[in-house]
Order: sequence, then C-alpha cells, then structure tokens
Amino acid sequence: MDAIITAVTDFVWGPPLIILVLAVGLLLTVGSGFFQFRHFGHIMKNTFGLMLKRDDKEGKGLLKPFQAASAAVGSAVGVGNVGGVATAIATGGPGAVFWLWVCALIGMMTKFTEVTLAVHYRSTDSDGNPYGGPSYYMEKGLGEEKGFKLWGIPAVIFGGGIFATFFFSVQNYTVSEAVSSTFGINMIVVSVAFCILAMAVVLGGIARLGKVAEKLVPLMCLFYVVGGLFVIFRNVDNLPSTFRLIFESAFTGTAAVGGFLGAAFMQAMQTGVARSVYSNEAGWGTSPMLHSTAKTPHPVKQGLWGSFEVFVDTMIVCTITALAIINTGAWSSGLAGAELTLEAFEINMGFAGRAVVAISIFLFGVTTEIGWYAYYEILLRHLLRKRPKLKDNILKVFRVVFAFPSMLITIFAVVYGMPSGLIWSIADVITGIPTFVNLLTVLFLSHRFFALLRDYKARNMGIGTIDPGMCLFYEDKLGIRRGEA
Repeated sequence: MDAIITAVTDFVWGPPLIILVLAVGLLLTVGSGFFQFRHFGHIMKNTFGLMLKRDDKEGKGLLKPFQAASAAVGSAVGVGNVGGVATAIATGGPGAVFWLWVCALIGMMTKFTEVTLAVHYRSTDSDGNPYGGPSYYMEKGLGEEKGFKLWGIPAVIFGGGIFATFFFSVQNYTVSEAVSSTFGINMIVVSVAFCILAMAVVLGGIARLGKVAEKLVPLMCLFYVVGGLFVIFRNVDNLPSTFRLIFESAFTGTAAVGGFLGAAFMQAMQTGVARSVYSNEAGWGTSPMLHSTAKTPHPVKQGLWGSFEVFVDTMIVCTITALAIINTGAWSSGLAGAELTLEAFEINMGFAGRAVVAISIFLFGVTTEIGWYAYYEILLRHLLRKRPKLKDNILKVFRVVFAFPSMLITIFAVVYGMPSGLIWSIADVITGIPTFVNLLTVLFLSHRFFALLRDYKARNMGIGTIDPGMCLFYEDKLGIRRGEA
C-alpha cells in the first residue's frame, strides 16, 4: 500500500506539476514587474499596517477584509506548517526548505492573482452576499469571456479535488497525534473532541467563522513563533551551518545520516514544492474562496492580503519550524510529521516545548478545519446556485456532518496503525489535482489580473494613468445582480 501511494504521489507531483507551479509563479512575478519585491512595503502597509483598523465600509461583502484574511490565514497556517514541514525535511532533507522558500516567494504573486480574480469574478446571492473562487472564474472568465464551452470540466475536476479533502483530511489526525503523545490522552478521544469543537464553530456559518478567526489567528501565530524563536536561539551558534546545509543540499541532495535515509535533489525539490503549496495554498485555489467574500472597493486591494498570507505562512511560520528542526539536529533522528517537530522543541524546552507545539497544532488545526468548511460551502453554493431551496437544506445538513469524515480517518489510522508519512502522501495527491487545473486557469486569465493591477497602481499608488472605462467587478460590467451565488 505504501509503495502504491508513494508511486501515485511521485506521478502527481512529478516534473509537469512542479514546473507549472514554479513557471506560473515566475511568469506572474515578471509580468507584474516583481510587484511582491519592489512594493513589499506597500503590501505590508496595506495589510499588517491595517490589522488593528476596524472598517465596515470598505465595500459590499460578507466579511471585513481582515476577517477574510484571518480566516484564510487560519486555514493556511495549519498542521502543514508543523507536521507538513517536518515531513518534507524527513523525506527530502534540509534542501526541501530551500524549495519551500522559492515556491513561497513567487507564490506570493500566484495567490495575489488568485484572490484578485476571485473577487473580480464573484457572484452576489439574493441576500447581497458575494461568493467566488476558481469555479466562478472558470465559469465567467473561461466560459463567458473567452467562450470556452467546456469550462465545466476543469470546474468539476477542481471541485472534486477540493471535496476529496472532505473525506480525507490531515487536520484531525495531526492534532490528535500531537495532543495524545504530549498529554497522554487517547487519540480517539482527542479526535472526537476536535470534531465537536469544529462543528460548534461552523454551525454559525461563514460570518461566525470570520469573527472567530480574527481573534484567534494572530494570537496562535504569535504563540508559536515566540516558542520557535526561543528554540532556535538556544542554538544560535548552529544557524550558519544550518543555512549552509539548506542551500547546499537543495541542489546536491542529502546523504544518509543517523536515522535519515538520505534524499536526492529531485526528492528535495518535489517535497519542498508540494509542502509549500499544501501549507500556504498558493496555486491550490482554496483561500481565494474566502477572500472573495470580503468587503473591498478594489479586487487588487484584497489580493494584497493573499500575498501577505503566503509570506506569514511560509516565510515566517514554516521557517520557524524548519530552523527549529534542523538547528537542533532533530532532522536526522528518523522521526517524521508532528513527532519530529515535537522532538525538536523538547530538546531545548523539555515538556514545555512539547506543550507549545501540541497547543499550537491544536489551534492551527481548529482554524484550518473551520476555514475548509467555508471552501466547501462556497463550492456547494456555486453548484446549487439555481436551486436555492435544495442549497439551503444541504448546507444545514452539511454544517452538522462536515467534520465527521476526518474523525473517522483518524480512528481508522489508530485502529489499523496507518503511519503519518502515508497520510501526508495521500494529502499530497489530493492537493496536486485541483492545483493543476487552477494554475492553468490562472495562466489563461492572467491578462485580466494585469489589467486590474495596472488600474490599482494608477488609482492608489500614483503609477500610470486611470482608465475611466475599467470595470472592477465582473457583475458591474454586465450590469446585473444575479442572486445565484
């Protein structure tokens, strides 16, 4: 079974998808004039700089911009930042971290584009609430604007890939594993409790999710980062050799040492790129669905939050995990997943270190689980947009049952002894399929993003001239309010 899953993972995350992830990010970076680097200060000023601002009059939408960003960051900053990064290092060696960074730096532009397109092409329901995402810009951008009559095929593939995570999610398992090994609580008990908590939050719908996320996400990120920095700086003398190991093994692979079996160059690259996409979701097409509900006067303004989200997720939180694991020498222990991160923190902080990681994983898992509920709801709204009564009934039932499959997977893994490495391999397969079709769509619609970016720079940055005929939202261009989101 392990060999089959590994073979499928290698196929899905083979050269075509890796090249596509890197190529699309690079093309968007070059086409935007290296916006995420040249205007990094502008991104920070209009995201991090506004985090304490409470403004309900940004525009029409369901969530405040910060609520949408918090929910999206919460869904991205999850167990992938702890267990996923650890698995990448355990499988691909320290060199995987280099490719994690590369993918994230250009991925800042990929998610910037996804979010902008999701907001631009979103639809408004009968209550005046907007919803959007890849399936929406496939329908409107590919179908209506470009006349691609078969737009439904990539939309179904994308939606099917996203819904596969409904049946197989790593959140519940990783949280249960970390809490159980740290506090001695039975994994199944933790799994059931986690399921009930997630269900209690989502019963209030996307609006409640946003309110929970804006309070919880900043605190949970700060909590984990402070603990991680403590571990890293306890071994500050090792930092130069840690960075040297990361950069050297990114291109040469890593020899076997201790419990680490060794990894070739391609393995480092493959695991680094795959884990980057799973962690920050750039190219996956997931968090744009949440961002599409934001109150914003310009699609690009919300796109800035998408870029900021990737930076926080990978360049800060994932880097903390990676440096803690490599800097302490735990990476060569032979452990993988959350257990490897727990080991790295415990080396320097004792039981308190394990507690920091376990609590962080629990918080990360909760925000990710409820964030993913929002993705499912938005996809269901699009699928059932022409049958409002059926849509409302299905959503009522779905809010109750959505957390159960991941709990059942955890119970199955515990009873039958499924290793965490196998679970993460399956997660990689599930990630790869929707990422492929979404990135191709983003590539075909990149001209629309560049037009919106030029307009934003002219209106808000004093760069270029304003086009008075520019329509910022697709619905305004058509002059309609469909009420079918």
